[in-house]
Amino acid sequence: MKTLLLIMSMFMALPPENIYQFSFTSIDGKTIDLKDFKGKKIFLVNTASKCGFTPQYKELEELSKRFKDKVVVIGFPANNFGSQEPGSNDDIKSFCEQNYGVTFLLAEKSSVKGDDINPIFDYLTKAENPDFTGDIKWNFEKFLIDENGHLIHRYRSATKPLSTEITSQL
Repeated sequence: MKTLLLIMSMFMALPPENIYQFSFTSIDGKTIDLKDFKGKKIFLVNTASKCGFTPQYKELEELSKRFKDKVVVIGFPANNFGSQEPGSNDDIKSFCEQNYGVTFLLAEKSSVKGDDINPIFDYLTKAENPDFTGDIKWNFEKFLIDENGHLIHRYRSATKPLSTEITSQL
C-alpha cells in the first residue's frame, strides 16, 4: 500500500509553491514569466473598461510610477462581470492608454472566474492569506504578492489602489 501511494503521488501534480511558477501573455502578445519579478512585490488586479471602478486605472498608474522600485503593477482585463470588458486586446490597450495614460503591464484579456479561469487566478483565489479566499466577486479585486512570490493581502474592488491600506504594505 505504501508503494502504491508513493507511485500515485509521483503522478499527481503538486500545488504551486508561489506565483513564480506562472507566466502569462501580455496584451502585446509577449510571454511574461512572473519569476522575472523576484525581489519586488507584485500587485495584480482584474480590470474592466466599462465598470464603475474603471477610474481606478488612474490610481493604478500613479501607484506604478510612485513605487516603481518596489512593486510591479499588472492589470488582467476580464469580461467575467456584467460583460464590462467586451473589447479586443487592441481595444483595451488603446482605451487604457488614451483615457488613463496606462504604462503599467497589462495581460491579454482572460477569465478570472469559472471553468476557463486563468491558472494564476485559480491559484490566487485559493492561496492562504490573512484576508479571504474564494472566487473573485467583481472587477478590480486586488492581490498583493511579496518579494518571495507569496500572496500577502487581498483586497475587494472598493479598496482604492492609493489607499493607506495598500500603500502601507509597499
